[in-house]
Amino acid sequence: MAITLPVPPSINHQYATVQGRRVLSSAGRTYKQHVGQQLWLALSQSPYKRALMHRLQSEPLALSIRFYFTSPLRRDVDGGLKIAQDALCEGIGLNDNRIVETHLYKDVDRTHPRIQIALSLADR
Repeated sequence: MAITLPVPPSINHQYATVQGRRVLSSAGRTYKQHVGQQLWLALSQSPYKRALMHRLQSEPLALSIRFYFTSPLRRDVDGGLKIAQDALCEGIGLNDNRIVETHLYKDVDRTHPRIQIALSLADR
């Protein structure tokens, strides 16, 4: 499964402190909701949805995320991992403990920042 999504909010904008507790910020919630909508749209158009979901829910998985930032220095490559992984897994109803392998890449695209996510079966 592969999909292109917007770059998640920076780590400083993903969480807020409310009454002494760290909670997902409105920007983080909006991002996760948007990702969920994009995933269900992509899945609904796939003739292999049922078979794909069965494999994703029963096999160890590998996650690959390629971040395209506007600048090579503004963001760390791992700052968007957690929210992107959580949004992906929640969006398709998958427990993220299925992911046993992660690959992160950082590139620059000044005009079209984005992330490209690939979720596949892990080599085991």
